[in-house]
Amino acid sequence: VEGAMQADAKIRTESATESGPRGPSCSLRHFACEQNLLSRPDGSASFLQGDTSVLAGVYGPAEVKVSKEIFNKATLEVILRPKIGLPGVAEKSRERLIRNTCEAVVLGTLHPRTSITVVLQVVSDAGSLLACCLNAACMALVDAGVPMRALFCGVTCALNADGTLVLDPTAKQEKEARAVLTLALDSVERKLLMSTTKGLYSDAELQQCLAAAQAASQHVFRFYRESLQRRYSKS
Repeated sequence: VEGAMQADAKIRTESATESGPRGPSCSLRHFACEQNLLSRPDGSASFLQGDTSVLAGVYGPAEVKVSKEIFNKATLEVILRPKIGLPGVAEKSRERLIRNTCEAVVLGTLHPRTSITVVLQVVSDAGSLLACCLNAACMALVDAGVPMRALFCGVTCALNADGTLVLDPTAKQEKEARAVLTLALDSVERKLLMSTTKGLYSDAELQQCLAAAQAASQHVFRFYRESLQRRYSKS
């Protein structure tokens, strides 16, 4: 808890309408989000973190193919499309991670024998892409009205050679980092839903990253609330 409080004190995030210098290493880039952009999906959202941008669309609950039907819950699929070219191994790996995170919070038992499909289109990748995909998927699920037990968000942490921690790193910072960790957390108890790591780090550094990510998630969830309040206050 103390580590989370210290990390929280260090973290500074800009609002969706204002952007500024990143300041200390433990800061988040500015966020921006727009929902209900697309007409065909049941829900859609565009999420921007710094210069990283992802567009998400959610289809369902809808009719499912018999071969994919699950008798007691909805079948959840995630499709990730790169900016250019066809999906490769990296995209398939991210699809699995995003699907596992969504399955942990979506109340699929309320819609058995149906299909919920999340389609993600990478618009620009300037670092922390998986975290941005998770955030876009969550806001699109909310826009589609899919029942969930909690919201979720993604936070990426990078550890430099000297041990310093960088939250929401850019592509350049990820490349220079000794280790990169992406964590998915829920909004109710800040529990860890999913983690994927690359590089070398100690147990203590893992706990440090988790504490920092939990503190950063408060800012992300606050942004979710403000974004939804702005949208529904207009309507």
